[in-house]
Amino acid sequence: MKNFDGVWEIVDGKAPRFAELSDYVWEVPETNYEEYRSSAAHAELLEAEGFQVARNVAGIPTAVMGEAGEDGPVIAILGEYDALPGLSQVAGLAEEKPIVEGGHGHGCGHNLLGSGSMLAAAAVKDYLKAHNLPGRIRYYGCPAEEGGSSKGFMVRAGVFDDVDIAISWHPAAFIGVNNPISLACNELNFHFSGRASHAAASPHLGRSALDAVELMNVGVNYLREHMPSTARIHYAIIDTGGHAPNVVQAKASVRYLIRSRTLPELLELVARVKDVAAGAALMTGTSVRSQVVSGDANLIGNTPLETLMHNHIERVGLPPFDEADKATAAKFQETFSQEDIATSFGRFGLKVRKGVSLCDVIFPPESGDGTLVGSTDVGSVSWVVPTVQMRGATYAIGTPGHSWQLVAQGKLPAAHKGMTHAAKVMASTAIDLFLKPQLIAEAKADFAARLEGTPFINPIPDDVQPDIREKRDV
Repeated sequence: MKNFDGVWEIVDGKAPRFAELSDYVWEVPETNYEEYRSSAAHAELLEAEGFQVARNVAGIPTAVMGEAGEDGPVIAILGEYDALPGLSQVAGLAEEKPIVEGGHGHGCGHNLLGSGSMLAAAAVKDYLKAHNLPGRIRYYGCPAEEGGSSKGFMVRAGVFDDVDIAISWHPAAFIGVNNPISLACNELNFHFSGRASHAAASPHLGRSALDAVELMNVGVNYLREHMPSTARIHYAIIDTGGHAPNVVQAKASVRYLIRSRTLPELLELVARVKDVAAGAALMTGTSVRSQVVSGDANLIGNTPLETLMHNHIERVGLPPFDEADKATAAKFQETFSQEDIATSFGRFGLKVRKGVSLCDVIFPPESGDGTLVGSTDVGSVSWVVPTVQMRGATYAIGTPGHSWQLVAQGKLPAAHKGMTHAAKVMASTAIDLFLKPQLIAEAKADFAARLEGTPFINPIPDDVQPDIREKRDV
């Protein structure tokens, strides 16, 4: 049953419609919790495909879910469709040229991610029906991955409680099973309050909240030497309190993104950063209030699922990139530095090879040393459901993440081919699980063993709500 009775052909047959969906989402880039058009397009295609569709999932207006099938296990395929701010870019052009100055753009390939995941779910739906197999396939359309942590809110709402296995993917330069290493994170605002006064005539009466912000930043910078080497801390001043230097600023705010390798490490580091903020307030005679904005858990791996997915990647083989695809990718490589290209190879444990513009190799499981990793809200799902992800090749080797170059490649033929390839892998992986219940049992046993004695603590507190934006007329 090498081809699982034609599921890859089902994917190929449906691929053009899902490429259209991907291109549409690319054309209407929407950021955290503003993905009204993108989520509506996903819901409409789910309905057209015959899924039972739920909107406003977990109370989030731009989250959708489609389910098909009856009885049996529940397998979820996770999708995303949020964009990034400030990355507007003309499609297919290997030079920086925004469509809208300051506009949004799909600099992480989530237009492909959501469409490819739904394509896989639709193919599995048809396969289950054609072969009269028990089981339910779900597509979860998840907004606001880029700092909004929607999956963490969805986990908290219990929408994954009856899911047996979760599958996902992410666009990349190379193909392989994602090394399940990510950084747990919390994003917090620190609001300082002081006392305004005339900076020359009565400075002794003022208590500067801006001074407190600056002292906090200095204190956290000194903290960097005394935290785990895999941890990361970033900050941005989001409110300076005003623009008049002759006024002692009574209010100022700074946003921190704190990351660490594990949830326990993260919670400890967040507490230390809060201590620094309290110290800055004490030194300046101000007060401080912290507020969690979002949070992601670190990824939990699953060896049985990773082995299974790797086997399916090898069965599917490489995407059918042609010479035109490679020539276009080479044009984009001319805009990268040699360090960009070397980093792209090294991230997946591969040696640098000159003259290679598109993926021509499957990277082995557990590739890379795990030092160049970010955070993802898929991590929170992986703490409550056995989860596996793959990387799918959709852009030129060396493409920086969150860049105009990545946006520009989001509608190219190579992107569509890479998306379809990923959908084939996810679809046949899911079908294998439906056909062999013992694989699900093995994945669940691995999951339980990894988390034994380590309870899940959602990094999003119960009193924090998603930063939902109102729908705007366009």
